[in-house]
Amino acid sequence: MNPRLDLLQPYPFEKLRVLLADVKPNGALPAISFGIGEPKHPTPEFIKTALSDALAGLANYPTTAGSDALRQCIAAWLQRRYSLPAVNAATQVLPVTGSREALFAFAQTVVDASRPGALVLCPNPFYQIYEGAALLAGATPVFANSDPARNFAPAFDRIPADTWARVQLVYVCSPGNPTGAVLSLEDWRELFALSDRHGFVIASDECYSEIYFKEGEPPLGALEAAHRLGRADGPHPFERLVMFSSLSKRSNVPGLRSGFVAGDAALLKKFLLYRTYHGGAMNPAVQSASVAAWNDEAHVRDNRAAYVRKFAEVTPLLAEVLDVALPDAGFYLWADVSRTGLSDTEFAARLLAEQNVTVLPGSYLAREADGINPGANRVRMALVATPGECLEGARRIVAFCKALG
Repeated sequence: MNPRLDLLQPYPFEKLRVLLADVKPNGALPAISFGIGEPKHPTPEFIKTALSDALAGLANYPTTAGSDALRQCIAAWLQRRYSLPAVNAATQVLPVTGSREALFAFAQTVVDASRPGALVLCPNPFYQIYEGAALLAGATPVFANSDPARNFAPAFDRIPADTWARVQLVYVCSPGNPTGAVLSLEDWRELFALSDRHGFVIASDECYSEIYFKEGEPPLGALEAAHRLGRADGPHPFERLVMFSSLSKRSNVPGLRSGFVAGDAALLKKFLLYRTYHGGAMNPAVQSASVAAWNDEAHVRDNRAAYVRKFAEVTPLLAEVLDVALPDAGFYLWADVSRTGLSDTEFAARLLAEQNVTVLPGSYLAREADGINPGANRVRMALVATPGECLEGARRIVAFCKALG
C-alpha cells in the first residue's frame, strides 16, 4: 500500500460524526442542517431535459478533452464573465468531471517529488482536498493563515522567503471556503510577483464565484486579474496559472459532476496527458447538459437572488448573538462563537442537543500554523436549505445563545 495514505487526516464530516456520535438531538424539533455545503435549490428543468435528450451518447466513448461544443461554450462563458480577450477553446480549456477530482489530480501533474523538500501552499482554513492532493503527490502541505483584518484573505506576506523557495504549487480558493473571502487585485499582484520570483504554479479554485450579493458586481477571478495586470497576452498567456470552476453551486447540479479548468495552455497540455491515463473523460450526456447550463444565465441570477434573500434575513439575526458578517461571496457564514464561552466543538455538540441544528466546527477545516488554528472558536454555516429552514435555524441559534446567558 502507498504509505502516504496514512498521512491523510479524517475528513471534516467524519470528525463531526465522531463528535456527535453520543449526542442525542432534541427530538421535539425537526432537524436542520447547516453542516454540509451541498446545494439544495432545485435543478433547473432545462438542464435535466438536456441530459435526458442526450442519453443516446452513452453508446460512445467520450474523449478526455471533451467535445468541441463544450469547450467552445466554456471559452465563451469565460470571455463574458471575466471580460477576457479571446480564449482558445482547444488549448486553454479542459472539461473535468467536477472541480474536486480535478483539483486533486492537478497536484499529481504539477508536483515534482524528486526535488527535495517539495511544498504545496494552501489557504488556512481550507478545502481538505488540497492537503490530500499535496500529500499523495509526494509534497508537504504548508498553510497561509486567513487574516481577519482583510475579511479572511490568506496572509501571503507572512510566509518566509525560504518557504516560498520550495513551494511548487499554490492553491487559492476565491471566494473562499469557508470564509467567503475574495482576493483583491492587489492580492493577485502580490501572488503573481511571488510566482515570477519562485516559479510555482497557481491553482485557483473558483467554484463559488457565481454566488454573490450585489448583482452586476461579481467577484474578481484569477484569469481576470491576470488580464487586468497584463498577464493574458504575450507568448505565454496566463503563465503558471489555471482556474477551476464547476456547475455544482452555480446551477444546482452537484450530482452532474461537471466543471472545467482553464488557463496556461502548457500546463493544460500536460494535465490532459495525465487525465488521458487517469480516465477523466466526461459522460457525453453530461457534456450536453453542461453546454445548456453554461449557455444560460437566467437560472444563475434566480439562484443568486434566492441566496441574497436568505442571507439578508439570517445574517442580522445571528449578528445579535455571534460575531458574524456577510461574506464577500459564497453561501457560508463564518461565525465566531467566542462570546458564548463555548469552543467551536462544544457549540456544535450542544446546539444539536438543544436545538437539533447542525453546524461544522471551524477547527475541523484548518490546521495549526504559526501557533494557531485559525478555525478555532468559529463555526461554518451553509445556508443551502430552504428559506424557511434557514430562518428557523437562525432563530434556534439565537435562542440557544441567549439561553447560555
